[in-house]
Formats: sequence, structure tokens, C-alpha cells
Amino acid sequence: MKKLSRRSFLTRTSAAAAGTLMLPGILKYGNGRDNGKVNIAVIGVGGQGQSNWRECMQENIVALCDVSETAAANGFKTFPNAKRYKDFRVMFDEMANQIDAVLVATPDHVHFAAAMAAMERGKHVLVEKPLAHNIWQLRTLRKAAKKYKVITQMGNQGHATMGIRYVKEWYDAGILGDVKEVFAWFDGPEFTPRGYFLKPDAYPPKEEPIPAGLDWDLWLGPAAVRPYSHFYIPRFWRGWYELGNGELGDWACHTLDAPFWSLDLDMPVSVDSVFKTPNTPDGYVSDQSILKFEFKARGKKPPVTLRWYEGGLKPDNRPEWGMPELPSQGMIMVGSKVSLMTGGRPNDPKLLLPKEDWDAFTKNLPPERIPRVKGGPRAEWLAAIKGEGPEPGSNFEYSARLTEMASLGVLAQRMNTRIEYDEKKMKVTNHKDYDKYIKEPVRKGWSYGEDLW
Repeated sequence: MKKLSRRSFLTRTSAAAAGTLMLPGILKYGNGRDNGKVNIAVIGVGGQGQSNWRECMQENIVALCDVSETAAANGFKTFPNAKRYKDFRVMFDEMANQIDAVLVATPDHVHFAAAMAAMERGKHVLVEKPLAHNIWQLRTLRKAAKKYKVITQMGNQGHATMGIRYVKEWYDAGILGDVKEVFAWFDGPEFTPRGYFLKPDAYPPKEEPIPAGLDWDLWLGPAAVRPYSHFYIPRFWRGWYELGNGELGDWACHTLDAPFWSLDLDMPVSVDSVFKTPNTPDGYVSDQSILKFEFKARGKKPPVTLRWYEGGLKPDNRPEWGMPELPSQGMIMVGSKVSLMTGGRPNDPKLLLPKEDWDAFTKNLPPERIPRVKGGPRAEWLAAIKGEGPEPGSNFEYSARLTEMASLGVLAQRMNTRIEYDEKKMKVTNHKDYDKYIKEPVRKGWSYGEDLW
């Protein structure tokens, strides 16, 4: 890459290009409560769910739903007046008219059912990432959000940050030039008792007594029945492809958010499993993986090749990036003029320039064209519900597409193969038998959204 002089670099950055994507205007969806507060139900009270309700304590937390009394104990103590449930279906049957909005922080395989049960009753909903467990569910959530006209949000915090807005504004301003390559890497999965992935000593895991206070059947929800084992919970379900989405599903909604949004990537035409360590016999996530996504040209934007590395693997370092070694996690958009780097989240982007050029650039940034968010994704969601702010940036129309891209990668990784994808038909064209992964079977009593098709 030809090095820019400071003079030429500053000249180029001072003229910002037009056409920045703006968020929609203010939505007038009031909640109608006399005290001006939103009545919130929490599905998934422990674990990540605690981050949700802690940022919504200024509102009315009216219901708490969790299949584990132990996991939910802190939430139950914090909100003693909230009604308690183990089954969100029962909660909605009994309290639907007392609930305005719902926070969902269950394991991945229950996200869709919980979100649909809420939206069908006209409730605004925020769901942790990844948004759903398979592509059919993601498409259905997009349909449901439009039909029921509710405020939606996925909880990928980075999409509400200043950093991701810088990435898009700098790219739209022509600072990077053409971007044809993206590299992203993350240093998981972490196979330790305190990590997200703990390998069992047998496949399937040996049956164990169900802990007191846990409704195991409700925890499984739509997933196939299997005996309880501590190798599934509290967080180890992420390593099982039938329940979670591995490291890619967990982190792509963070690490790939900035390039997906700023480059208008949409769906890849193919995803290839370049390398992976062997799967276990029962569909458990591999230790290491490399994927190659291919995206077609979008208008004047050239085709893009995106490579994903996990399990401690990294792309080869390049001299022009100016780093002695790459950090343990990150993302680089390789520009024809200059490259841009973030960490595992898009919070703190940086152009890969000599220090003096970078310092000069930060004093002469392109104009801010994208509205900023105050308070993070949950505050953004609540403001939209109250009619005090625009539609959230990671609404289901956007976040379902971001997650669909990641889901295609998860499928290529899981099957250790090349996926060729027809976005319009929602089909893997080179593997006719993969429909069962695009839309997975569910247990009786857990089917949602069929009427939307």
C-alpha cells in the first residue's frame, strides 16, 4: 500500500462524502402507563439477564421468568414485588395486559420462542445476541416485527457505540478507499471450567441428577429431550450446536458488526470451512476454525472476502499494518488507501497509520452524520418505546441479517464444508439436505411463526 503523506491524508479526510446511512425518525409508540415508566418482563433473570435488568431499573420490572430458582435468586431478591414464573407462556397468559416490553436473555435455542411469544401479544422486545438459533427463525422475526409493529433490539452493545459510527463515517467519507478484504479473529473457545466451553468426558454426556430448583424440561424448551448434565449449563450449552452457535455465533454479532454495517455486506454468496480441528461425534464445537466468506459487489462497492479465525488462530501479520504482532482478538478492514482496525468489539476503531498521521487525523475527523446513542442499547430501546428517540440501530430488520450471515458461517463450520447460498430462496444450493438446519424441528408446544409464511 502506498503511504500517504500527512498533507495528502489530511486533505482527503477533510472532504466527507455524502450518503451516510441515517437512522429512521422518531417513532411515536407510547406505553400508556400513568407514571411514564415501561412495565417490563424479564425472561432469563440470571447470567447475562442481570445486565439487562440492571440497566432498566428505572422502569417497572413487573415479572421475572427463569427456569432456575438458583440462577434467578439475585433478581428475585432485587425485585420482591415482581411476579415470578418458570414458563414464559404461562406468564403471558396471566399478565399480558400488564406488560409493555420484554427482555430476553435465555440460551440461544429459546430466543426465538420467547421473542415470538412476546411480539404476538404486541410487546416490545430486546433479545441478547445471537438473535436466534437458525435462519428460518431470523427471517420470521423480521416478518413478526413488521406485522406487530413493535420496537425491537438485539443486545450487541457495540452497535450503540460511538466507535462503530466512526467506522461507517470514515468509510463513507472515502478515508479507507475500496475495501476488498476483511480479517477478524477471536481467541476462543475457552475450554476451561470458568469459560463458555467445557468438553464432556463422554458423548453424549452421562446423565446426572437434576439440581433442585431447575426445571430441566422447560430449560430444553423447543430442543429435543436429553438427560440433564452439568456439561450443558450454566453456560456450556454454547458448545453444542443443537443448543448454541459456538464462538462464531457468540462473537460475530460484535466483531463483524462494523464491517457488515459500513460495507453493506448483507448475505455472502458462499462460506468455506478452510480449516478446523475435528468435531466430536455428537456435534460439539471444534477447538479451532478458519472460515472464508465471499460477498458480491454492492453497487460501486467491490466484492469482499472476509476471513474469520478462532481458537487462538490469527491472520498473517502484514508489514503495512505497522504492528509487531496482532492482539488476541480484532478486526481489520483492508482499504486501498488505509486500513482500519478494531478490537473484538467495534468500540475503539483506529486507522493503521504512523502515530503522527493518526494524531493529526483525530484532530480533523470527518463530520458526524450518524445520530449518537446515549446510554447504550437498552436505553436506546426504551427511548424508542417512549417515543423519545429513533428506532434502535440493531432492530430486528438489521440484526436478523447480521445474525443470518453469522449463522451461515456456523453451518459451514459445523459441517466442515463449503456453503453456497441463495439468499432469496433461503437455500444452501450445493447441499440439498441442509434444509433441516435452515429450519430446525421443535417439540410440540414450542412452535411459533408458522402463520407468517
